[in-house]
Amino acid sequence: MTDPQLLDFDSLWNYDDPAATETQFRQLLSAAESKQDLSYKVQLLTQIARSQGLQCQFDAAHQTLDQAEQLLTDDLQTARVRYLLERGRVFNSSGNPDQARPLFQQAWELGQAAHEDFYAVDAAHMLAIVAPPDQQMDWNLKALALAEASDQPRARKWLGSLYNNIGWTYHDAGQYDEALDVFEKALRYREEQGEPTSIRVAKWCITRTLRSLGRTQEALDQQLALLAEHHAAGTSDGYVSEEIGECLLALGRTHDSHSYFANAYTELSKDAWLVANQSARLERLKSLG
Repeated sequence: MTDPQLLDFDSLWNYDDPAATETQFRQLLSAAESKQDLSYKVQLLTQIARSQGLQCQFDAAHQTLDQAEQLLTDDLQTARVRYLLERGRVFNSSGNPDQARPLFQQAWELGQAAHEDFYAVDAAHMLAIVAPPDQQMDWNLKALALAEASDQPRARKWLGSLYNNIGWTYHDAGQYDEALDVFEKALRYREEQGEPTSIRVAKWCITRTLRSLGRTQEALDQQLALLAEHHAAGTSDGYVSEEIGECLLALGRTHDSHSYFANAYTELSKDAWLVANQSARLERLKSLG
């Protein structure tokens, strides 16, 4: 049992700033050691590794996970599930999905056995990401079934992400009508939760699918409305600019598209993952801007 005086470090996660998150997590390590709470310390180390992985510091992340692994004992089931998840995530993010897959499989099985529904769903959703295309939907549906059936509120919070993932699996398979149905379900869920950023992402997914369905003017109108929402909130999103450019280009309004592509390139080229994994996409945006 974790000492109740120790801070809930999971609440400190800022996925948009993994470096700052890592700094905060490291400040908590000494508290974990002074309380001699081994489960807390191991779980904290796994999240430090995750923050390093998000910074593309994969060797450092593996070294941190090596520290966590050395501390694991048979009774630390939750910590072990989280270790497996993060080791798998680092392998996958560094371009080694085949090494990640068995780790996610172990996390899925152990998470269910330990009644850790949140982490079991996480494992299934990661298995969907690393699985061959013909197995992705099956894993997504397993994750969805567990999240919907769980009596653990934290596990049910996966629903929005799972609807999103299932929608993109349909989209990637060219099943655009099915994708649109699921993305609309995701939007309804996000609106119930009331988190503005997630709502805007859900709207973007719907609008992107409208373009795939050939409903380009409708897609453009909705992306422009989404851009206005960002301006009103004082935020920006390179993906919205990219889509506006794509819609304008498809409608033959090439000249109008340039500024949106240029803005998309400026925003998205700041993303280290895109730079490392989708350089051709960024080059295209640059050439069209």
